[in-house]
Amino acid sequence: MNVLLRRSLPALALAGGVWALASAVFTVDATEYGLVTRFGRVVRVVTAPGLYIAAPFDRVVRLDKRILFSRAASSEYLTIDKKNVVVESLATWRIADPERFLGTFPAQAAAEQPLGDLILAEIGAVLGQFPASALVSADPAESTYRPIISAIGRRVADFARPAYGIEVISIDIRRLSLPEQNRAHVFDRMTAERAKIAMENRSAGELEARKIAAEADHERVRIEVEAAGSASRIKAEGDAEASSTYAAAFRQDVKFYEFLRTLQAYDRILDDKTTVFLPADAEVLRMLHFEVQPTAGEPLPGAAAPVGAAGPPQGPNGLSADADRLLKKKSGEELR
Repeated sequence: MNVLLRRSLPALALAGGVWALASAVFTVDATEYGLVTRFGRVVRVVTAPGLYIAAPFDRVVRLDKRILFSRAASSEYLTIDKKNVVVESLATWRIADPERFLGTFPAQAAAEQPLGDLILAEIGAVLGQFPASALVSADPAESTYRPIISAIGRRVADFARPAYGIEVISIDIRRLSLPEQNRAHVFDRMTAERAKIAMENRSAGELEARKIAAEADHERVRIEVEAAGSASRIKAEGDAEASSTYAAAFRQDVKFYEFLRTLQAYDRILDDKTTVFLPADAEVLRMLHFEVQPTAGEPLPGAAAPVGAAGPPQGPNGLSADADRLLKKKSGEELR
């Protein structure tokens, strides 16, 4: 028995040495921290990746050093103008002080709840200082959304770093909505406001349309007056030029002009439905006096015969055949 024990002791010692060496060696990945604890107290923090050795009775705790995110539960808040809003937030963070983090939380997953509570509390504290309209604005110059989010992130970061060893990188709002009981009322008010804006825009458009129409009418009247003045001036100039041309032409043969004007007067006043009573010696009837052809027992030619006197063949009105033809001449016909 003693011989067997003496032979097995070296093997047992070798196995114990191998086990102690294997338990003392540990590796750290590039994505994690390695914290060596001894009896619950952190004795070393390994931040660089590689192979390390610790005492057999030491324990190695690994913490993720990558950027993590946390989604806090949606919560309802009251703004300064007494409006309820429902907010869902998203925070990105990482472990900046692994020793403090491990001293605060027993495990990495245990940090989710306290960090979420901190974010919700700070969101409520900041939103309570602003009206609901500050979160949503159609004009980017008037929007205070980014300053509000920055204030929340700064307040959370200032508390989380010294208290939890957590560096908060960013905080943003994933969803901003209204409580179900207030949504219908808010939508009705938004509809009324949009209807008011639409009415104002239509009124402004109608006023502008009337203004444009009045200006167009004024311009039309001005153009018509100018056109009428130009037309009258051009017509007067044309009439003056025509009169000058007629006068120059008529001065070349005054007798012919008198003859032509007399024929035009006959054409205007004599037809088969008009009866004209004039003295026999009227100047306008001079062309209706014709010389009587001499016959046996009658005076010599040269004596003017009055209208209705014996002479060439008479028409139905007592005039000569030529005068009767003139009386029956229609407007626009050539004188044959």
